[in-house]
Amino acid sequence: MDGCELVCSVRSLRRLRALGRLRGFGARRGLRAARRLWRRRRTDVWGPAPRGAERARVPGPVSGAEALPGGGVVRFARSELWIRIAAGGAVFWGWDGAGPEPSYGLGGAVPEVDPRAGLEPDTDGGWRVVSRRVTVAVSRYGAVEVRTPGGVVLRRDLPPRWWEPVGGGPARWLLRTEVAADARFFGLGGRGSGPRLRDGTYRLGNTGPGAGGGAGGPGSVTMPVQMVVADAGTHLVFHDTTWDGRVALREGAEGGGSGHDRPGTAALRMEGGPLRCWVVVGTPARVLARWSRLAGPAAVPPSWALGVQHAGGDVAEVRRVVAGYRERGLPLSAVHLAGGGGAEIGRAVAEAGVRLVSVVDPAVRAERGNPVYEEGRRLGAFVRDGRGREVRGGAWSGEYVYPDVADPAVRRWWGGLCAERSGAGSAGVVLAGNGPAGGPGLSWSARRVLEGRGGDHRGARNVYGSEAARAGYEGLRRLRPGERPFLLSRAGWAGMQRYGGAWVGWAGGEWLGWAGGEWLGWAGDESPGWAGDDWLGRAGDNSAGGAGDDWAGLRAALSLVLGLGLCGVPFVGAGGGVKRRAGVGGSPEWCLRRLQLGAYLPLFLTGGGREPWEFGPVVLDGARAVLRERERLRPYLVTLAHVARLTGSPCVRPVWWGAPEDRALRDCGDAFLLGDALLVAPVLEPGVEHRAVRLPRGRWYDTVTGRAYEGPGRVVVEAPPERIPVLARGGSVVPVRGADGGVELEVWAPPAGRKGGGLVVPDPGDGWARAEVERYAVRSAGGRVVVKQVRGDGVVAPVRPVRVRGAAAGEGQW
Repeated sequence: MDGCELVCSVRSLRRLRALGRLRGFGARRGLRAARRLWRRRRTDVWGPAPRGAERARVPGPVSGAEALPGGGVVRFARSELWIRIAAGGAVFWGWDGAGPEPSYGLGGAVPEVDPRAGLEPDTDGGWRVVSRRVTVAVSRYGAVEVRTPGGVVLRRDLPPRWWEPVGGGPARWLLRTEVAADARFFGLGGRGSGPRLRDGTYRLGNTGPGAGGGAGGPGSVTMPVQMVVADAGTHLVFHDTTWDGRVALREGAEGGGSGHDRPGTAALRMEGGPLRCWVVVGTPARVLARWSRLAGPAAVPPSWALGVQHAGGDVAEVRRVVAGYRERGLPLSAVHLAGGGGAEIGRAVAEAGVRLVSVVDPAVRAERGNPVYEEGRRLGAFVRDGRGREVRGGAWSGEYVYPDVADPAVRRWWGGLCAERSGAGSAGVVLAGNGPAGGPGLSWSARRVLEGRGGDHRGARNVYGSEAARAGYEGLRRLRPGERPFLLSRAGWAGMQRYGGAWVGWAGGEWLGWAGGEWLGWAGDESPGWAGDDWLGRAGDNSAGGAGDDWAGLRAALSLVLGLGLCGVPFVGAGGGVKRRAGVGGSPEWCLRRLQLGAYLPLFLTGGGREPWEFGPVVLDGARAVLRERERLRPYLVTLAHVARLTGSPCVRPVWWGAPEDRALRDCGDAFLLGDALLVAPVLEPGVEHRAVRLPRGRWYDTVTGRAYEGPGRVVVEAPPERIPVLARGGSVVPVRGADGGVELEVWAPPAGRKGGGLVVPDPGDGWARAEVERYAVRSAGGRVVVKQVRGDGVVAPVRPVRVRGAAAGEGQW
């Protein structure tokens, strides 16, 4: 450590100690935080050498090409570009010898190439690869264009630039892209600023809430996956590097017919890693279907996990919540236990028909006598620095070490520990400390195994959460091979859907959860949050679940769920909250609107502050209606879960999903589609009893009043305190739970002379039985609504009870 670093570290010690006292953090806790920051900086001195002088480089002019199956290699004066088109139409390219493997983002073997695609000369000395679904053109200086079969350019990557350290080491790089003037950006993991990513700079490193990073802020689930929607078509791009980086987005502007359009731009700067990417084109549904085949299909949660879950709490809290729900006749499927409790509390809640889910984090208390720590030390399981010493971080009560989940052997060991925890009366696992509060907060120079390749934390931080989820998922499968595992992860990266779902806080302030058994509270714009990944406490109670309402947090949570769905993570919910304290929990209106939104998300997580019955009978009755409607829709949610695995389509979809060419719908971020059948318009502001909703094309029915609306267009609908607007598409088929507990079909009448239909996946149980898909056709003819089941052996009458809605009396027939 040189003199300058020593002075900076001493100043940091003094600053953190003073800040700790100022915030009520306590001198002792402030010193612990300061020591962690000191230790991290000291550790980094033994890590990678400073970059020093750098040499800039560009590809240069083309010098030749070599045709290969599915594409080929284009060589330039100072680099080379490998292009291959897969049989399904997905395009891969990599610079400087980068291939598609190894990859944390891909879910299996690299897809076979399209044998009909080949490299051929293009105009002006360039080259191109032509396939049935897409064309890739490379200019003589290294610009890469993706075109539709009709020749329309969807994106144009300009020649990349690298900055290589003169003394050796990983190169950082810049890639600038142009898209259509009317294009809109979506994705990048979970972003609370809105599903549509407006002009700004977005960080691509999992950092945690309140850490800055530009528009949209970084979080615990960021990923370099963009979906770009334009009139000419939709495409998804995945830049497959796990390093930290930033992307600056700027929407284009049309010239109003003058021809002087300004294209939209994306400037991607990465601190290291390979320069490689995948691109898929088509409709939104086809794009995500192909992305699902690349990144791996989503794990389907057991059907009980699609019911009502209460997030967070110790043993006393769990007992209180289960008793409260049972006493008031409110449905409850599962409750999350933070901390120990074991089989006894598991048996107690099971008697009430509720499952117990354990909250687990990777942090292991670093103290002699802790059997897990002793075993991990013996196995060499914990992350180490450049000198071979354990890297320690932790919470207020002591120091913790973290398993290197990028090591297959450690993953199996730690996954076994998760399974043991789950086996003690628990039905699943929530990973709450695998985000920046835990392992990813390690020093950049921490050494990582990286599947045997070796490296440091710079290339592993973003995937720590995903690999911890993988370990837990595989451990649960070994423990109970006949059951589908239930796992939620607080943090992750591209491909995390293979191991379970994700959950986000009611973010304006985002829930940080637990780390090392310690409560980390919330961080938001009103909180000092993190400094160097060390929690510094909070200023005020302006986060979700705090003393005041957080209406912006509801909007942000919806944006996070929509964004993750467009990145291939379909099972997402928003819930949880701060540690229960007197007077905390928001107003009755806010809490009820929060429940009304959460009930229509794939994973319904209640909890966080005061319970509905604490606000009096009006809120309790409203909550009861919401929870019962969730249970009534359970068959529909089961269907959507299996459809997501089979097709890649998210459960929660933007309203432009079926009409990406509708520019007005692209700008809509305050409503969403639940599957194809339902449009949900949550209330995201106080005092609202009517709200505007922009409808896609077709007839839409208010599911409560039955009133019909015609789209496309903007309508005003009722949103009284006891419910939010939910509209059903005319011609849709919604499987619901009937009064007898069986599945019946709720069919919404199509307009006269029109057709419709839908899918139903009967619940196959919580094992690995193959999901059977039932297809139904609906038509309106002669004043009657006719419903038929379409099977391989013909069209037959449905065997399930059918209830037609939205038709005049006497119209329904099947």
